[in-house]
Amino acid sequence: MANSSRHGKTTPMTMIQALRSAMDVMLERDGNVVIFGQDVGYFGGVFRCTEGLQAKHGRHRVFDAPISEGGIVGAAVGMGAYGLRPVVEIQFADYFYPATDQIVSEAARLRYRSGGEFIAPLTIRMPCGGGIYGGQTHSQSPEAMFTHVSGLRTVMPSNPYDAKGLLISAIESDDPVIFLEPKRLYNGPFDGHHDQPVVPWSKHPLGKVPEGYYTVPLESASVVRTGADLTVITYGTMVYVAEVAASESGIDAEVIDLRSLWPLDLDTITASVKKTGRCVILHEATQTSGFGAELATLVQEHCFYHLEAPIERIAGWDTPYPHAHEWAYFPSPKRVADAYRRVMNPDAAHVAGQQGE
Repeated sequence: MANSSRHGKTTPMTMIQALRSAMDVMLERDGNVVIFGQDVGYFGGVFRCTEGLQAKHGRHRVFDAPISEGGIVGAAVGMGAYGLRPVVEIQFADYFYPATDQIVSEAARLRYRSGGEFIAPLTIRMPCGGGIYGGQTHSQSPEAMFTHVSGLRTVMPSNPYDAKGLLISAIESDDPVIFLEPKRLYNGPFDGHHDQPVVPWSKHPLGKVPEGYYTVPLESASVVRTGADLTVITYGTMVYVAEVAASESGIDAEVIDLRSLWPLDLDTITASVKKTGRCVILHEATQTSGFGAELATLVQEHCFYHLEAPIERIAGWDTPYPHAHEWAYFPSPKRVADAYRRVMNPDAAHVAGQQGE
């Protein structure tokens, strides 16, 4: 049963349905929008995000492409330069590597190389992260590689409402947008421990999505849980782990969902850290040189005199992605809650470290 909001009627949607709704809205709204990639046409995509769009909008607007990620992105760059707004799907984020030159050397640079004469208004959708036992070639979280590239925008939603609004904003952007979609969240929220929904999206407040057009700004973070003890900076699937860890530890953590990794909403981050005086950074990707390192540096630069404890990072292990042991690889609520406790009592943590505990 749909109800009303300031954006019109809402309806319960999974993230997959919300993403499909965003593309449907933009195909109707803008005749320059085209969608293509491997199996996204007749088949509707490996995760069915584009299901039904070709039948509704035609094969000239939604169509399949050869198995060539470099060719897909290269064609999208050319289309964007000449007035179209292509939305392409890389079936798994792990497969973007053959398209790296087109993304980094062409899409990200075109506006600057041409002195603004040409733009690259393309959106590159990529399912990312683990949760399906996909192993090393279907489960990576490569967001740090994109945030390092000047000229790219990098986005990762954690819920259906944000997913639709951010995708519409991405399609309307004149800059290339890397749109990362956590696979574990495609069909509903989970309890932070297992790959099972807490409640169906139909009964979850974040699952009620406006049916029509609306946007979420690409550079705005969201405070999904207010708190006074410490600040947690996170995004994607880990938003739910952060919330569970706060509830189970009894620590009054303020949880920030970045939504947009770059450009970054630094104002929301610094305001929170200056309020709480403590900071934990959480992401699923490998820790070394992960995006958390950039976040920690920014917090250090802007909030040093407000910090009452060292910044803590919780991330995936520095190992190749473990196929059979991915649930041990993911930051768990226990690991995160332990980090909260260390940040709340850094002296005790330091003593325990010295004693080898």
